[in-house]
Amino acid sequence: MGSRNLTPMKTLTCTTAFLLLVSAIGLRAADQSTPKLAIAVLHPTAGQHAKGVVHFMESADGVKVTADLEGLTPGQKHAFHIHQYGDCSAPDAMSAGGHYNPENHQHGLPETEQRHAGDLGNLTADNDGKAHYEITVKNISVAGDKNPILGRGVIVHAKIDDGGQPVGNAGGRIACGVVGVGNPGK
Repeated sequence: MGSRNLTPMKTLTCTTAFLLLVSAIGLRAADQSTPKLAIAVLHPTAGQHAKGVVHFMESADGVKVTADLEGLTPGQKHAFHIHQYGDCSAPDAMSAGGHYNPENHQHGLPETEQRHAGDLGNLTADNDGKAHYEITVKNISVAGDKNPILGRGVIVHAKIDDGGQPVGNAGGRIACGVVGVGNPGK
């Protein structure tokens, strides 16, 4: 008879312990914020020279993308996209897959409201083959609910993105990098 009286007490104790554990995990998760800063370090594909760094900073206005690259074709525009996979292992970066397009939109340039989440437009190289590019886009997030880019690939193409279908006639991939969590102290 004594063991019957302990069963409800054991159940209550186990339930209480479980609820405290779940509560502690929930509080810990609430204390850890979703990353708002990301970085991609781009390296040249086989036979190319393009390289650089792309920063992604999420705010209430969208995600500000800031790219600084070198080794581009002087005076030329180069397409700039986020691709499906953070895999730059193939010599031509085809392992990064196609444009990041979780909403199944047609391809478009940044001024097109409905476009691939990865469509970032074109970089313009100066006479030394260097480019600085900034754009704020509202159709992605760093690691949030809206088309998160963390772990995806960033590609610079050999040619201009002309906005054509299906991927802008941008040519080969000349640089590739993977989007990772940025260091907020830098």
